[in-house]
Amino acid sequence: MKANPGKVSYGHVGIGSTNHLTGELFKSLAGIPDLVQIPYRGAGPVITDLIGGQIPIGVVAVTGQSLGLHRAGTLRILAVTSARPLRAEPAIPTTAQAGFPGAANQSSYGLLAPAGTPKPIIERVAQATRALLSAPDYQQLMTDAGFEATPESSPEEFRAILAADVALWTPVVKALGLKID
Repeated sequence: MKANPGKVSYGHVGIGSTNHLTGELFKSLAGIPDLVQIPYRGAGPVITDLIGGQIPIGVVAVTGQSLGLHRAGTLRILAVTSARPLRAEPAIPTTAQAGFPGAANQSSYGLLAPAGTPKPIIERVAQATRALLSAPDYQQLMTDAGFEATPESSPEEFRAILAADVALWTPVVKALGLKID
């Protein structure tokens, strides 16, 4: 990439997405400012163009589909941005193991409620969520889909994760000059 500035590109699922920000963070950490980003309308088109050879690199979420394509040899997942290797495919290195510890980040999914929701309601939803996430069948379903359930988490921990995400991505967003329309 460094030998061919401006001639190598990567696809992502859309401007401002975590995938786009991860690609830009990687560019910065790898010292490849001329890596051209190509926004797509979703992961499906990115994966199609990766398989078809229209783009050499894609930044998409690891899902059951992408894991299946990786296992079949149709697509090669180079690294995951999680702090630990995936339970579903531990042989895939993390970005830290691949030499880019600063690119480690993890998309977090959780339930949100309007500000001011009474604490007992939040705790009731959290208890129900923890019960679901603790179920072995549901955990396996999540693992097969490329996710990892965290039944031990709490609303406070999720708030801290969201705050850490804001701290990680704010400099990247500002450097790109992104604005919410």
